Amino acid sequence: MDTIIQFIFDHAQHAHWIIFGALMLAGINVPISEDLMIILSAVLAATVIPEHTFLLFAAVFLGCYLSDWVCYGIGRKFGPRLWNFRWFAKTISPKRLDQIHLYYQKYGFWTLLIGRFIPFGVRNCLFLTAGMGRMPFGKFILSDGIACLASNTTLFTLAYLAGKNYQAILQPLKTINLLLFGAFVMSIIGLVWYKRKTSYTKNDSP
Repeated sequence: MDTIIQFIFDHAQHAHWIIFGALMLAGINVPISEDLMIILSAVLAATVIPEHTFLLFAAVFLGCYLSDWVCYGIGRKFGPRLWNFRWFAKTISPKRLDQIHLYYQKYGFWTLLIGRFIPFGVRNCLFLTAGMGRMPFGKFILSDGIACLASNTTLFTLAYLAGKNYQAILQPLKTINLLLFGAFVMSIIGLVWYKRKTSYTKNDSP
């Protein structure tokens, strides 16, 4: 992942294509963090290539959205046969898929909306389960489109504002670090003084 991040920064002018491609790979369960790609895009938009802000947002939205279709298609085509592939068997447990299937039955669209805000492999489970359960494709892309737009807009906006105001955030952090360092130094001085005082008291006692 560090190599991908460095490559994106080194080729910032083409970052939207690189990020889009990385997100499409995430759709086939390659271990690429969707959240990290969104945050990275927003930080680049805020600090390095502000002229590409809309391109970067479009890249993360379309990359996330279309990769969901890929994941849905895999679940629909292969179904339980997925566990014949060691790669999927190691990363996604049947138990988790069963739980999400129950959530779909009970909560429907809200499962997608809330699930998109939960990282650590939950999202791909959502899309695989939708495909394996043969949710109508039209219903899936409509529900997931709304959920994807809501989650991506929220995370991108928060990361963009934090990146744009990184200097305002940095100064309080520097102050806090100085205060912590000062408290640490005073603690060391106090400890040394206490030990010396204790030592003198012992030596002076009859």
